[in-house]
Amino acid sequence: MHVGTDVDRVCTRTRSWVSDAVRKVNADANRSADTHLLVYPLPPEWGIDLYLKDESTHPTGSLKHRLARSLFLYGLCNGWIREGTTVIEASSGSTAVSEAYFARMLGLPFIAVMGKKTSPEKIELIEFYGGTCHLVDDPATVYDVSRRLAAETGGHYMDQFTYAERATDWRGNNNIAESIFGQMAQERHPVPTWIVVGAGTGGTSATIGRYVHYQCHDTCLAVVDPENSAFFDGWTREEPDFTVNAASRIEGIGRPRVEPSFIPEVVERMIKVPDAASIAAMRHLHRLTGHKAGGSTGTNLWGALQLVAEMRESGRAGSIVTLLCDGGDRYAHSYYSDAWLAEQGLDITPFTETIDRLRKTGRWQAPAAGGDA
Repeated sequence: MHVGTDVDRVCTRTRSWVSDAVRKVNADANRSADTHLLVYPLPPEWGIDLYLKDESTHPTGSLKHRLARSLFLYGLCNGWIREGTTVIEASSGSTAVSEAYFARMLGLPFIAVMGKKTSPEKIELIEFYGGTCHLVDDPATVYDVSRRLAAETGGHYMDQFTYAERATDWRGNNNIAESIFGQMAQERHPVPTWIVVGAGTGGTSATIGRYVHYQCHDTCLAVVDPENSAFFDGWTREEPDFTVNAASRIEGIGRPRVEPSFIPEVVERMIKVPDAASIAAMRHLHRLTGHKAGGSTGTNLWGALQLVAEMRESGRAGSIVTLLCDGGDRYAHSYYSDAWLAEQGLDITPFTETIDRLRKTGRWQAPAAGGDA
């Protein structure tokens, strides 16, 4: 037996590198002004205001910039990311773009594991930031492939689907929920009746839902879910291990399984949105406001407009906030391509008519076939 022995693992070089890395990541946040809160035009006499928080204005062009920053800080402060660490992520695109940006900032190698159907624009952006794309045939395998690559390289698998809800400080610290309520403070209905978001990791809905409860706001959280996604059925059936055998066509949201970061208890309502409705709403937003967004923004907007119609029908005034998740330039070959729509067998006409009818009459009548669940 040895008495008085100890083990000293202090490494001044590592501590110095990590401290500098944390400073660089935080400095990026300080350089970026908060994202804009856009007004969607509704008749003022309705007494209902709809806002879109434009997350496309982040340096990497999407809501996932916030998540990537939080995940890097989480990994650095947990001692998982050090000088020379290969960073690996399973992603449908936008998270990987943002993580590639931060990896390049810190001089770290980055590998993104994603399905082969990820938009070529996103792949180009990942490679622009110095990342490498590892494409797989089956999107359901991205988790296992990412773990394997991390083991082979001695790297760190970021695992956004597990850590999204815990890497973000839901009490505040400039998270998206705190930002929304701060920007709403001077509006005529400063506390939103609804906040509408999609679920990819589940981290955004978890952050907003927890913050609303923590601040005792009278706001309800609605999560919209596209086709071929497990969240809606998992939530309605109360089956946290629910899975589907298909891939979502709406990049950034929708998953084949209910992800660990999704906290169902903070969600008051879920709305299943047909993919054609998502694309119709996305294109409608561009025609009406000039803001060109991606498919997940269309999913958000479709759900938000349905809630606008319900509030109007019940005579309730108030506000609704949703997210403009990323820019539409990433989807020139898909959502903004009529040829792609035809290839996918998607007819957006009846859903466009639903939105136009709402704006003219204030009434909501979704298509009978393929409408909301």
